[in-house]
Amino acid sequence: MGHRGDLVRALRAGIDAGRAASPVSSCPYPGGDLRRSAWVRGYAKARALPAAADSGSE
Repeated sequence: MGHRGDLVRALRAGIDAGRAASPVSSCPYPGGDLRRSAWVRGYAKARALPAAADSGSE
């Protein structure tokens, strides 16, 4: 796969890490790498979803 495939894999890995409540420092990509940005976006998305679902249950 090309560059786009790498970004999708990084995004999905970040989602998996966020769901597993792994520390954000577990990102395997170095700073300045676009895959790191994708991983962090996936991580943040996965970590934000449960809180968003809980906020409407008041």
